[in-house]
Amino acid sequence: MGVEENVATDVATATTDVEETGAQEVTALAAATVVYPIAPGYRVNVRRGPGTQYGIVRTLPYGMSVPVYCQMPGEWISGPYGTSNLWDNIANGQFVSDAYVRTGSDGYIAQRCD
Repeated sequence: MGVEENVATDVATATTDVEETGAQEVTALAAATVVYPIAPGYRVNVRRGPGTQYGIVRTLPYGMSVPVYCQMPGEWISGPYGTSNLWDNIANGQFVSDAYVRTGSDGYIAQRCD
């Protein structure tokens, strides 16, 4: 094998190693995302902000679990998990009342949204 063939083989191997490592990191990140169940028997409205005065983006189906990226105070809501003014950010510009999410806490379980 000549020098050029060795270099080409090394570059191909290095590229494959980087691609595999990147895929593993993405898989690990997805596995590390904690999701919390929505109260059984409820279809919860997802809103543009922390209150019912904000528009509905979508409605979560029964049995859904959601990530909580950050939380912020807003309108007080009574639900199956108590009365709370905490709203959970489940995606960019999407909030649900914490009173419908089983987080195991009455307080913050994630950082406060900016």
